[in-house]
Amino acid sequence: MTGGVMYQPEILSDETFTLAECPNWDAANNRLYWTDILNCKLHALDVATGLRKTWTFDSELGCFGLTDQGRIIVALRKDILFLDPKTDARAPLCRIEDGINSRTNDGKIGPDGAFWVGTMDDNPEKMPIASLYRITADGKIEEKATGFKISNGIAWSADGAKMYHSDSRGPWVNRWDFDVATGNISNCTRYLDLDDRLGRPDGGAVDAEGCYWSAGVSAGNLNRFAPDGTLLKSIPMPMPNPTMPCFGGPDMKTLYVTSHQEGYSPEKRAEFPHAGKLVKLRVEVPGVPVTKFRENSERRAYPR
Repeated sequence: MTGGVMYQPEILSDETFTLAECPNWDAANNRLYWTDILNCKLHALDVATGLRKTWTFDSELGCFGLTDQGRIIVALRKDILFLDPKTDARAPLCRIEDGINSRTNDGKIGPDGAFWVGTMDDNPEKMPIASLYRITADGKIEEKATGFKISNGIAWSADGAKMYHSDSRGPWVNRWDFDVATGNISNCTRYLDLDDRLGRPDGGAVDAEGCYWSAGVSAGNLNRFAPDGTLLKSIPMPMPNPTMPCFGGPDMKTLYVTSHQEGYSPEKRAEFPHAGKLVKLRVEVPGVPVTKFRENSERRAYPR
């Protein structure tokens, strides 16, 4: 299912991370961002020069996104804040008060300009108590859906009319009708039912042909599905636990994929030396660029 020079993963660097997630491509600066969730760090790489930068936070950093004002909106365990990557200035926006032992997990900026953040049950025995939230620049948090064990895999079609969302412990991927003007979701349908053989669905991304790319975190695969759910490609990764793909590069035909080594014993790390590293691979179809968070220029509930 792989062939030619395409779909050949390459190790991006020798750095390893405990739980690398949420890669984000910054086209304006030719920069790749990602989080190491459990080590509470945000990382950045200038792909041309190799220059690296890291920011450290006070709790787990589940996900983040770029804003239209050059800042980064960050979802810590419960708190949502802004980071200025040039000055390191940080400003709080809001807090997810769900009253349970949860933390933020996968999230992404939607075509409506809002920050969509999913949570996960942080207890060892995962229960369907997590939710998916929509967060806007005025600090409003709206619970859009609930009843998940590990909210994941959020991505949108190129026209913004479809939203994909997974539960890694479902394990399934749903597809919603999406209203770009209002952020409303409706008509939820089951898109994929998955298993450990092909890989439970972790992070996701969509390409220009409407195909959904899913990190098969339990099987060491990166999977590409057609809009009707047909499996088109299953690409073996150099590590057992890939976590999320994102498209980048000048032509949006480079896929960057994060991975984890959470819970690995020293023996398992020795057996899988690439676990926790980032990879890149070239693909034939460009990806859909992720929207930037729309900061409210008229009313700022936070300091600059």
